[in-house]
Amino acid sequence: MTLLAHTGIVFGRCLRSTLRSKTNLFFGMLQPLLFLALFGPLLTELDMDVSGSSWQTLVPGVLVQLALLGGSYVGLGLLMDRNLGVVDRMRVTPVSPLALLLGRTLRDVVQLVAQSVLLVLLGLAFGLRAPFPGVLLGLLFVAVLAAALSALSYGLAMNVRTSPEFAAIANTAGMPLMLLSGLLLPMTLAPGWLAGVSRAVPFRYTVDAVRQVFLGHYANTTVVVGAAVTLALAALCLMGGARLFGRVRG
Repeated sequence: MTLLAHTGIVFGRCLRSTLRSKTNLFFGMLQPLLFLALFGPLLTELDMDVSGSSWQTLVPGVLVQLALLGGSYVGLGLLMDRNLGVVDRMRVTPVSPLALLLGRTLRDVVQLVAQSVLLVLLGLAFGLRAPFPGVLLGLLFVAVLAAALSALSYGLAMNVRTSPEFAAIANTAGMPLMLLSGLLLPMTLAPGWLAGVSRAVPFRYTVDAVRQVFLGHYANTTVVVGAAVTLALAALCLMGGARLFGRVRG
């Protein structure tokens, strides 16, 4: 069988497992919804120093946050399967290691995009106004970022021994990246030194691009740079994740 067929088999198995876990689906969506419901109204009267409404600033940021947090921590599930011997049993089958990685990653992309659609619908109920093509492009950014981070997370999970070890690495890396990306508040509000530091964080360019497409701007410099940075990050993460996934540490 081909890599595509193997990937489809793994994807189907993982998706069925996800759909059976209603609790994980519910709580995976709860946090970003709470950000919209409890944090969004606080910004309605705040001068965000950007174009558009506060919802056109917050919703794109929460979408990228969903991809960042959701993608970064999927490796915990693989680590549990690995400790239970599930991964070892799958690795002795004819299914290639790359298909094992891609199938799981594709499942995560589908799940996170579905959650993103629900989040956008809730944003519309609160007052978000964004053109339909812009929303679709924003979801495409989320899908690419989710694929990148999921693959890297799985690669990490194959090379650590315990869940606390994985969580420590993910938290230490993820928290400053999230804060410096301007996900909830744009970095134009930050002092000069902090805004300068944030320019080294690739997620800043992604969220800036998503905010632009939600305003109906599809080909300006911010969108082009954001797309280039996001694609480059995705390529590096996918290659790194695949390499780590095949280099299992005992």
